[in-house]
Amino acid sequence: MRYDLVIFDNDGVLVDSEPISNRLLARYLTELGHPTSYEESLRDYMGAAMHRVHDLVEERTGQRLPDDFDDVFHARVFAAFERELKPVAGAVDVLERLVADGVPYCVASSGSHERIRVGHRTTGLDEWFEDEWVFSSEDVGRGKPAPDLFLYAAERMGVAPERCVVVEDSPLGVRAGVAAGMDVYGFIGMTPVERLVGATQLFRDMGQLADLLE
Repeated sequence: MRYDLVIFDNDGVLVDSEPISNRLLARYLTELGHPTSYEESLRDYMGAAMHRVHDLVEERTGQRLPDDFDDVFHARVFAAFERELKPVAGAVDVLERLVADGVPYCVASSGSHERIRVGHRTTGLDEWFEDEWVFSSEDVGRGKPAPDLFLYAAERMGVAPERCVVVEDSPLGVRAGVAAGMDVYGFIGMTPVERLVGATQLFRDMGQLADLLE
């Protein structure tokens, strides 16, 4: 395989959480007086850390979200995960192949450590990730599109950035990977092709990723 480390985004790449979380985010923002459609939530917040939601709402309206916004939102998301969350089709096949080929991998997500672990536990993906292979925007000062998270993951895994490949499905994540000096494979499972400009390669079937990385 041409890379020494595969860095996976989590939401939408390993776990099929984007439809769930963006539906709930749009609904909650609307409840609070900030009308937001599901499509607008995907456009503005997919792949972002929670601080982006706060920043954009305040920038656009001059109003701050409630202090308990994150706690309430995550409680709703985690409850929905328990009922609905599944792994992305083909994700386990890719992980099996990487393990068989001896290729190191990790996850670097804008989500909190708690969100990552709840999602992995619910879908059974937790058996594929040691604790030290899980990185969150909580670990760095700036989330995506800044490169900090991917650079931090590469450093902790002991691999030079140019020997890493990022697997992403959001425009913010693609920008972060490119800024980190890494190749980026853009997963277009639910993201329009034109939104992942800058990706090294685009692909639609997660089960084919391992072959593409050869």
